[in-house]
Amino acid sequence: MEIIANYGNVLIILAIVFGVFMAWGIGANDVANAMGTSVGSGAVTIKQAIIIAVIFEFAGAILAGGEVTATIRKGILDAALFTNEPHLLVYGMLASLLAAGTWLLIASSFGWPVSTTHSIVGAIVGFGAVGVGVDAVDWNQVVKIVLSWVASPVLAGIISFMLFRSLQNLIIDTNDPFDNAKKYVPYYMFLVGFIVSLVTILKGLKHVGLSFDLFTSYSLSVGCGLIVALFGTLVIRRIHLDPDENKDFHFASMERVFGVLMIITAAAMAFAHGSNDVANAIGPLAAIYSVIESGGSIGSKSALPVWILLVGGAGIVVGLITYGHKVIATIGTRITQLTPSRGFAATLAAAATVVIASGTGIPVSTTQVLVGAVLGVGLARGMAALDTRVINKIFLSWIVTLPAGALMSILFFFTLKGVFGA
Repeated sequence: MEIIANYGNVLIILAIVFGVFMAWGIGANDVANAMGTSVGSGAVTIKQAIIIAVIFEFAGAILAGGEVTATIRKGILDAALFTNEPHLLVYGMLASLLAAGTWLLIASSFGWPVSTTHSIVGAIVGFGAVGVGVDAVDWNQVVKIVLSWVASPVLAGIISFMLFRSLQNLIIDTNDPFDNAKKYVPYYMFLVGFIVSLVTILKGLKHVGLSFDLFTSYSLSVGCGLIVALFGTLVIRRIHLDPDENKDFHFASMERVFGVLMIITAAAMAFAHGSNDVANAIGPLAAIYSVIESGGSIGSKSALPVWILLVGGAGIVVGLITYGHKVIATIGTRITQLTPSRGFAATLAAAATVVIASGTGIPVSTTQVLVGAVLGVGLARGMAALDTRVINKIFLSWIVTLPAGALMSILFFFTLKGVFGA
């Protein structure tokens, strides 16, 4: 208690700095891969991707970011063990933010799309198990999260495989792909609007003081889906068949129709990412703020201040703008060749998986979900469409992430203990 009383302000400033650093890493790595399919497919430019991300990452973080934040700040460690030494929890969360942010900086410089969720969960488990004791970690919660890391990319891969198969049957492998695209794409647009708005209404809006019954929630979601479909239909009507552009690539005009859909799914993916991954930066920051604000009381309930969500959202956006181009290149062009139709299937599958996970409070890896979805689209076209060397590198970087986060977190934890006192 004495350490928190003496150094409370310094520790909060450090928490904000480390939280912004972690959020910057998320922007440089995770938002980049969330936007990679859109940029890689040619549906949007990097500038447009950044504008979409700025708007929808913020919206996702603020409207639907609270559920996962609760898991990151309260679910992984047994807070009761820190009752007599709350400063150890503060040190640990600071160490976790710094460790995860450092690993993301290293990975982003190599263009590896690693998992920010792995980074922060590994870091929290590392300092908890070594710095405090194995009993400090809620291993049941950790097992749940680890299982979700396996299940979520598989689920995203299955959804994207099925989505792309439906596109092949209804549009691509038909005698008139352009007209069929104009006919069926609005239904896919409805699906995007419906899924994202449903999860936001059911799980997100309660954080800003709004809640609806189930019938009203579904009705509003259907309404949002119809608005998105109507808007998309009006834009699609202005796209006309151009025989000249189809000479070299038979589906060029059809892909322009999917380009409109891809912009909508890019927005959905940015929203989904903001709702899930902002927690990786602000979960530990919220835990530190809660402990210091209450004078060292671990058990007291505290609301999540909106300024903390804003800090996370701002850091994410700056990371994308300043350093996101390397990971965008890996996801968008190196795993498999993407077009707007393929990118759509991957992005919608990933967005659907992430928003469902956010709604249940399980922090999944957006990176793994998206890579799983891109693999699903590649598999729908056959194994030859995949670059297995790039995939092997990505899988290896995933395996390294967990121990790297844990080891650095342990090192930073003991450093902070030495600086401020045990």
